[in-house]
Amino acid sequence: MRIMRDFPKLWEVTKDEKFVTARHSLQSIWKVGISGTLQKEMVMEVMAERFINGTDEKNYTLIRYDILQNMKNLYDHLNDEAIKQTALDLIDSVVDKKYKKKYMDIWK
Repeated sequence: MRIMRDFPKLWEVTKDEKFVTARHSLQSIWKVGISGTLQKEMVMEVMAERFINGTDEKNYTLIRYDILQNMKNLYDHLNDEAIKQTALDLIDSVVDKKYKKKYMDIWK
């Protein structure tokens, strides 16, 4: 359960000033969620929050893509319908049809 205490530090790396570092760490963060229910809920919460409120970040469409891919990876590993529903709800909130289609391609 140490990850519950250390996760905020790990999450900060996903916002590193070097975009490559930030993106690689974000793409791997889903693995924390497979270690237990509390960890999954924590990871899903921070990813959903960043998806919704992260539009002021540079390259936010890539970040959103990575977040949705993380959710798909979690879903494939845990087969939890709540994860899929959260991802689809987030995709529905996207206004730009181009990105909405791109994000939906993850879930086909």
